[in-house]
Amino acid sequence: MASQLDMFAPPSVDTEATAVPIRPNIKRCHKRLTTEEMAELLEECGQYRVLRRLLPRQVAGVARPGFPRTAVIVDTETTGLNHRRDEIIEIGAVGFTFDDDGNIGDVVGVYGGLQQPTGPIPEEITRLTGITDEMVAGRTIDLAEVRALIEPVDLVIAHNAGFDRPFCEALSSVFSGKAWACSVSEIDWAARGFEGTKLAYLIGQAGYFHDGHRAVDDCFALLEVLDETSAHDGRSAFAELYGASQRSRVRIFAEHSPFDMKEHLKTRGYRWSDGSDGRPKSWWIEIAEELLDDELRYLRSEIYRWDEADPPVQRLTAFDRFKA
Repeated sequence: MASQLDMFAPPSVDTEATAVPIRPNIKRCHKRLTTEEMAELLEECGQYRVLRRLLPRQVAGVARPGFPRTAVIVDTETTGLNHRRDEIIEIGAVGFTFDDDGNIGDVVGVYGGLQQPTGPIPEEITRLTGITDEMVAGRTIDLAEVRALIEPVDLVIAHNAGFDRPFCEALSSVFSGKAWACSVSEIDWAARGFEGTKLAYLIGQAGYFHDGHRAVDDCFALLEVLDETSAHDGRSAFAELYGASQRSRVRIFAEHSPFDMKEHLKTRGYRWSDGSDGRPKSWWIEIAEELLDDELRYLRSEIYRWDEADPPVQRLTAFDRFKA
């Protein structure tokens, strides 16, 4: 009996010809791949992006020579946004060495501590941070350890220093006389190819993931992002930040500006101060010192419209910036 043609048989496939190419140094089916080799294969095919868990750097027993300066990254978790009313429930700090060119050396100190506030932690804070009333019960931040880590440093860094500095200064006077830098406002992240300034965005675009919203973890995460170098100039984000911290800035207060000019000021980047924080009750802006003359000309010609206008100007260094 003649065999019948199977109309439903699958077509013949040359599996070798259609297989996804694999690097020659990795033998298919003859070797158990490591997780890193699997990640590299996924990245090489161009269809996947792999995020690697961010592992904290080890604390150096002896710091390498050639990095004479020290900085510390601080992060706080709090019961709210108002440093006069709300409290720190966790602080994290990671100290590291660096040189005058902004090259990062070694981690030289780490501190993390929880503290019980005077009242219950709001539910939205627990949802955000994972910190519960049970976790902080009976806990206090060791201020002696905080002082020992902060006192010798040349620079304190926070990812939104305008938020963290007032809380830290309320916690301990050791923070008050320090130079501060803000890794949100003093680094041009867009020029570095990043799409946002939130730490989670920066970490993800740098190729990592981590356990966010816990203070020490966020400090280590920020350290890795700061050590990333830019493709267009070869400088690290920290080198840019350190350079910015060395330059003076100025605040201009457009006191007694005409009411009908407020939209023009807002569009230009001015913010309103109601006078409750000790600043003049006025629209104000903070700019690089080299832009001062141009900004004063703008105010005199477009806002006040008379050449003798003399709005108050306040010069700021890293020791003054980001205070309450």
